[in-house]
Amino acid sequence: MRRAIAGIAIFMTLAATAGCASASGAQVPQTSGITFAIGSEDVVNWLSPVIDGWNKTHPKDEKVTVLLLPEESNAQLDQLVANLQAKSTIYDVIDMDVVWTAEFASNGWIIPLSKTQFSLSGFLPQAVNTAIYQGKLWAVPDYTNADLLYYRKDILAAAHLKPPTTWAQLEQMAETVAPRYHLLGYAGTFKQYEGLTVNFAEAVQSAGGSILNSSGTEVTLNTPQALQGLEFLVNGFRHKWIPAQTYGFEEQEAQDAFTAGKYLFLNDWPDVWANLGSDRSKKYAVAALPGESAGEGSSSLGGANLAVSAYSLKQTTALKFIQYLTQPAQQRTMLELGSFPPVLKQLYFDKTLINEFPYLPTLYQAISTAQPRPAIPDYDQASLVITNYVNQALKGTLSPKAALATMQKLLTSIIRSS
Repeated sequence: MRRAIAGIAIFMTLAATAGCASASGAQVPQTSGITFAIGSEDVVNWLSPVIDGWNKTHPKDEKVTVLLLPEESNAQLDQLVANLQAKSTIYDVIDMDVVWTAEFASNGWIIPLSKTQFSLSGFLPQAVNTAIYQGKLWAVPDYTNADLLYYRKDILAAAHLKPPTTWAQLEQMAETVAPRYHLLGYAGTFKQYEGLTVNFAEAVQSAGGSILNSSGTEVTLNTPQALQGLEFLVNGFRHKWIPAQTYGFEEQEAQDAFTAGKYLFLNDWPDVWANLGSDRSKKYAVAALPGESAGEGSSSLGGANLAVSAYSLKQTTALKFIQYLTQPAQQRTMLELGSFPPVLKQLYFDKTLINEFPYLPTLYQAISTAQPRPAIPDYDQASLVITNYVNQALKGTLSPKAALATMQKLLTSIIRSS
């Protein structure tokens, strides 16, 4: 859930360096410095100057080499787990999805961190909370994320309409305004993968429901609010204002269809803004996700955290590198060159940045009301259950009530066995 456009230049050293096989079978470099494992979907122009800035000011035994993980989130997790279960020393700093904190911490794959080592008071509290498990800090936020509603500003202006704040308004515009301008209605990430978990969680939250209780110990899908959330998505497909083609959409496919002028609305992450073209402020705008009632829309909290491998042989340098990555200068570079939302609160009120990224105030509010996905050690198994049965409900092979009842039973079993 952390996709962006992949870059190449800084990884020439990997191709030229003699490697050895990791536990997952991948070739990794032999390096005298430290390694930074990060998903290839997160590699954009921002990373090259940031790594160069560190390497120019540090001796050889502290220089950073990037290890590219697969682009797809589940494949990243598989590769990391394979090596960490084998107690491999190939990773030093790991850029991990915020939903993996509980799993990595409970298995002892990453080390607990001292809060005195990092000035967390300036961080967004929602981001910091994703790095805490059982009262301990296990990582430091790298960037955060919240889904936003992208829309064709020019089209709504021509129709004399404001962006929707409720599901009813969204449905009405998608069904009536979109076809009037030869557009489809609404695109999201509805393929059977993590993006579907995100969209489902957002629908449930935006109806006032939840997947788990606040302590993460009880599944709470047997509620009218959860049913209302799932039925909102099911009815969207049934009435075709969410087109069937979005069954196959991950982030890139959804973004491509929107930027190609095929859709009126898009639910996606903030990095889409960077790819909307030079005339984006004329054609596009961003709003918070609508909800069942006005002001009740809630995004899933995304992003990544920086952790130190428990098997790293250079943990001191790894900690110093994390401190460097979370400084204002690096956070600003991530935003300016990669559109990755910073974890430092002050940057959301920077006038220069707001001029360049006019959605920042909206994003700040979306993050403030966003909710994390289930923080449990077996999150990947829980997500597989959710995507399976939500997919069946969306395609009409299982009723929303039956899908929720099955998820309630299976997720409860996963939590109890954790």
